Amino acid sequence: MYTVPSEGGKATVRFGGGGVCLVSAVPNRGFTVSTEQSGPRTLTVTFSASRHRSEITATTQPRSQANVREVSW
Repeated sequence: MYTVPSEGGKATVRFGGGGVCLVSAVPNRGFTVSTEQSGPRTLTVTFSASRHRSEITATTQPRSQANVREVSW
């Protein structure tokens, strides 16, 4: 398991031979959370607030990794 922190909250994912799966997604105060998984190898967790978005993308291709993208406006 791997926990990924962001400004909007933290997501815990599990990487395995079959892909990546969400264990938990906990938003920080003032944020909401949504998830999207179009296939077994890529998962996106988005924490949203009125003026900020944190997007965590976990994938197993080409290797198991997670990236965080922070956007404020």
